[in-house]
Amino acid sequence: MLKKLPLRWWIIGLVTLGTILNYLARSTLSVAASTLKTEFAMTTEQYSWVVLAFQATYTVMQTVAGSMLDTLGTRLGFFLFALGWALSNMGHAFATGWMSLAAFRAMLGATEAAAIPAGTKTVATWFPPRERPLATSLFQMGTSVGNMIAPPLVAFCILAWNWQAAFIVTGALSLAWAGLWWFGYRDPADHPRLSDSERAIIQADMASEPTGKPATKRDVLRSRSFWAIAVPRFLAEPAWQTFNFFIPLYLVAVWQLDLKSIALWAWLPFLAADFGSLAAGLLPPWLMARGSSLLSSRKITMTLGAMCMVGPACIGLATTPGMAIALFCVGGFAHQMLNGALITLCADVFDKRTVGTASGMAGTTAWVGGMLFTLLIGQSADSFGYNPLFVALAALDILGAVVLWMLLRERKAAA
Repeated sequence: MLKKLPLRWWIIGLVTLGTILNYLARSTLSVAASTLKTEFAMTTEQYSWVVLAFQATYTVMQTVAGSMLDTLGTRLGFFLFALGWALSNMGHAFATGWMSLAAFRAMLGATEAAAIPAGTKTVATWFPPRERPLATSLFQMGTSVGNMIAPPLVAFCILAWNWQAAFIVTGALSLAWAGLWWFGYRDPADHPRLSDSERAIIQADMASEPTGKPATKRDVLRSRSFWAIAVPRFLAEPAWQTFNFFIPLYLVAVWQLDLKSIALWAWLPFLAADFGSLAAGLLPPWLMARGSSLLSSRKITMTLGAMCMVGPACIGLATTPGMAIALFCVGGFAHQMLNGALITLCADVFDKRTVGTASGMAGTTAWVGGMLFTLLIGQSADSFGYNPLFVALAALDILGAVVLWMLLRERKAAA
């Protein structure tokens, strides 16, 4: 059966593996945080600067990384960034204090920023429009899987050897993947194993794509389509970063759970997020088979995901920690469903020459939103609690759906 799997699905599998290792590398620090705070006598404020170093360079470099991928090509560009994040992650093992740790963290953020733009560009290059949602959902699932496998792997490395080994091992895995990517990836025009029949499939359904795609960076910034994607991503990203960075703190602050209980349950929202990614891949083709247009199928998927964010908005009504976790699971599912639709739209509405640039700039916009909301949590959670913040997350996503419908319009092909 595996031999019959079309080459394009092997390619997206390779991208998915890279995404898993990308998120595994970035998650190593959070799992090792308590050990490192003791090792370096770090205060919480100093640790926050270490985290911010990653967020800042990641935010800025998504735009740069997207442009570099469009200039250098997906094969060389993604290889160089993967090599960079592997070595940067391994470099954490040589940190001697919080400042050097922050420096390595900044380098990691700068190099890891290429993952989502590279995945989006690969999908645009290798898949016809009808298959892009599923292809996008597969590599997007890697973000959750990486978060899920980090705790047991990193904890094992620390307990079996030391904290330095955790960074060496997770970095070495990414280094090995960079080699796989270099030897295994080619664009469809250059890949020696791509058959003529599969090439025809990849080029199928192009008539259903929007016409007049922005073909330069200036065109991208001037297009309604870019802002139709970037603004909803700006409004949606706070939810994902809140789930990533604040679920454990919430469980401790509100429900007084211990670390063992958090380790047992806090990964479940990321498992639910994988199913959300899968829904983002399966629902649009189902809608298109029933008469929905290409863009409408993406917009409907995003809107349904936004509506599901009502779940975590109700966390204030939870009477047990299990109920709170269940509502977080609804939120994880909802976010990856709507985010998968938004990421796929970049592959749909932008020319292959600019899809990396557009995806990177949209990612930068999204992370600015995430950073601002993180700052808001830090300023208000102790004073007002978490419940108003979770309501705000749902409101932002629903507003994002409204913006998407207002700005993204269907374009008719020229007669």
